[in-house]
Amino acid sequence: MHPFWRLYFNAFTLSLIGFGALLCAGAFEPTSSPVQQLLAILGPAGPDAFHPVLRFALGLMGAITIGWAITLHGVIRFALAHGREARPLWLAMMFGLTGWYVIDGICSVATGFALNLIPNTILAVMFGVGIVGSGVLKR
Repeated sequence: MHPFWRLYFNAFTLSLIGFGALLCAGAFEPTSSPVQQLLAILGPAGPDAFHPVLRFALGLMGAITIGWAITLHGVIRFALAHGREARPLWLAMMFGLTGWYVIDGICSVATGFALNLIPNTILAVMFGVGIVGSGVLKR
């Protein structure tokens, strides 16, 4: 694989870790302003919505996102090291991302945060560009 695509996938997973950290910051009052602004853009959440349950959920989602990104980074590294034999791993990552996209999209629309589909779509397209551009699914 061309070195560009290795860097591309590294940047992809690092951006996920950064987003997870942003969500985790929402769990704490002193660092919650960026995620408050993001939620205000995406839907009907105002500052008064930041009660303990939301802060817990943000911290939990942030931790899960960071863990998911670290796992994805490791799986991608393994897949890159195993070339064509890793095709099933790439397919599994694609199916996992597709499942997340559909479920998260349904939940986003149902809860009044339909604009969340925009960053979700950007993320899914970024992964798709890496898959197609790198040629990892070619037989």
